[in-house]
Amino acid sequence: MNRIHFCSASLASLLVASLTTLLATTGCTSTTPNLDQHFGSGVNLIKAQQILNPQAAHNTNPVNGIDGKAAKSAYDEYQKSYKSPAPQSNALTISVGSGR
Repeated sequence: MNRIHFCSASLASLLVASLTTLLATTGCTSTTPNLDQHFGSGVNLIKAQQILNPQAAHNTNPVNGIDGKAAKSAYDEYQKSYKSPAPQSNALTISVGSGR
């Protein structure tokens, strides 16, 4: 009886040691080398597609159509609309049934 118990204990310790070694070695390997190689390329592609004119920063011509005072006034009104938003009107109420 002691011999069977000894074999079970050594088998269990061998199994635990094997699993520990297996887990330790798999932690060091990269499981997604293809994905890691292309990491971030999707975001970079989307950013590049959103730029209408990549050379726009080099254009030093002034913007035509609105003067500085009007632009500042419009911007100030825009900022003020977030500080004190317009009050909301009453919400639409939909009645279901006769209400009696």
